[in-house]
Amino acid sequence: MHPLVTAEWLLEHLQDPEVRIADVRFSLADPLAGRMAYLEAHIPGAVYLDLETDLSGPVRPDRKGGRHPLPDPQALAATLGEDGIGDEHFVVAYDENGMFAPRLWWLLRWLGHERVAVLDGGIRAFVAAGGSLTAERPEYPRATFTPRPQEGWVVSAEEVASRAPGTVLIDARAPERYRGEVEPIDPVAGHIPGAINRNWADNFEPDGRHKPPQALRERFAAGEGKELILYCGSGVSASANLLALEVAGIRGARLYAGSWSDWVSDPSRPVAKGEEG
Repeated sequence: MHPLVTAEWLLEHLQDPEVRIADVRFSLADPLAGRMAYLEAHIPGAVYLDLETDLSGPVRPDRKGGRHPLPDPQALAATLGEDGIGDEHFVVAYDENGMFAPRLWWLLRWLGHERVAVLDGGIRAFVAAGGSLTAERPEYPRATFTPRPQEGWVVSAEEVASRAPGTVLIDARAPERYRGEVEPIDPVAGHIPGAINRNWADNFEPDGRHKPPQALRERFAAGEGKELILYCGSGVSASANLLALEVAGIRGARLYAGSWSDWVSDPSRPVAKGEEG
């Protein structure tokens, strides 16, 4: 199943009873901004899923597991079911910048639900295609979502540290964070030694849609045919790279879900700075 749908496709399927739309807009700088934007105006029929309260688990006091730990599968399944998203539904996730919708896309696939895609270009593409927004909140009957977590999709810090030679480790953060020149969120700057940098934000054309598959394949050519592990600050924007890899036809990449925020929770772990070596 293709991981992207177009705004034109969504406009044609807004009334399809098998389609469920999820608004996943969020701001790391203002955690309430996405929900407030949803309440003001959203794609008709969309429910809202919050990155921190719905799509992440509780943050531990020692920060092990990172700033956005994976949610408990049963808890996420219950949330989805309460919102009317069940095993029978095709889920379309959207945001406004391409960072957060892939988190839901990846989570659902991790839980064994393949009928999910991201709206390419997000809410801006929907409006540009002639779509109208609404403040009306939908009411769906409770559904049953059955979680079936996929083994081997997630790696730990220990597995990252002991990865096999030839494994390609990709850091999705902005280059200046990767190089350790700035660190606006986590307590330590830098990157995991041996990682290469592929900024998630470079997966898109100026209009917010994904670059063509061939261009994305060239971006990630270093990992083609190799073991791939992806990370970012807390496991969120790495999902955008996982989606881009899927669009490019490069499959099998695994997620270090705790990412940099988990890595630096243990001061004994090594840190690198500067350009990729």
